[in-house]
Amino acid sequence: MTNKIHITGIHNTNMVKARKYIVKKYFQGLPKKTDYEFVEQELPPLKDGEILAKAEWISVDPYMRAYNPQQKLPYDQISFQVASVVESKNADYPVGSRIVSIRGWVDYTVIDPKTEQRFYKLPNLDGLSPSLGIGAVGMPGVTAYYGFLDLCKPKAGETVVVTGAAGAVGSLVGQIAKIKGCRVIGFAGSDDKVKWLEQELGFDKAFNYKTVDAAKALKEAAPKGVDCYFDNVGGELSSIIINQMNLLGRVSVCGSISAYNEDPRQLPKATIIQPAIVSKQLKVEGFLVWRWEDWNAAFVDLVKWIKSGQLKTQEHVTEGFDKLYDAFIGMLAGENKGKAVVKV
Repeated sequence: MTNKIHITGIHNTNMVKARKYIVKKYFQGLPKKTDYEFVEQELPPLKDGEILAKAEWISVDPYMRAYNPQQKLPYDQISFQVASVVESKNADYPVGSRIVSIRGWVDYTVIDPKTEQRFYKLPNLDGLSPSLGIGAVGMPGVTAYYGFLDLCKPKAGETVVVTGAAGAVGSLVGQIAKIKGCRVIGFAGSDDKVKWLEQELGFDKAFNYKTVDAAKALKEAAPKGVDCYFDNVGGELSSIIINQMNLLGRVSVCGSISAYNEDPRQLPKATIIQPAIVSKQLKVEGFLVWRWEDWNAAFVDLVKWIKSGQLKTQEHVTEGFDKLYDAFIGMLAGENKGKAVVKV
């Protein structure tokens, strides 16, 4: 005989209304507020095995813009969130426990852990803020960890270049490279970010790509060439860097944020890179973070590095569920240093 354990919180799902953002139009250029519909819906009672989760922290990331053309309209705006369990009919997820899901821009949600994809318990953060579960100890952290270490395979003493270096992923990649004994050069979009990268995160050199001659600056900063390049932006800047790489250099392609808001039928052109790839025998590999199924090893190292002070995290916090759109647009405009998050 099997005993079912039901753990019930103070909420009654018959009385809970969820608020969420639905994308109803394909973005043209920067996403517009009118591309979204804000709706409320009453949630059904919990079934056995289900939980009711209340969002505490919601993420805004560049991939949300990139994925838009691939979705079938209308769709719920996806993104990662950290939520607390406020009612439960699942003994493995008692009231008060925290979970990470990709339910996105919604404040309350009913989840069946057995069928939910990209869902897990918040890792042990050893006293750190739960918000890190959608940042340095979440998908962005895992992206930086595996995307850099597994694809670039850095060696101590090598020169590493990171674009989008002040963002959620790039700022971690540069610091992980320093932990591994590399020399790190970053490109970012403002003088303030350059100062932050050099003075607080320990980058050996950083440049504002908007105000420097990138080819000349990189040649001076890395006279012996570049061994590893972590590419978040694409475009002409990436062509410049790839053309200054060393024999058997490695390129990890994470994104192309420089073109996310461009018309996909008229994408900007950049200098050809194939001659450099062939002559230098470069390894250029794109990736999606989902290829790594077990994120726990990354979580353990990331928490350890943060606790020891080797890895510094910074969050750009926007407060209020009603400010999600503003936070998203601000992130796409490069307003954030580190991870952009919304506190619900």
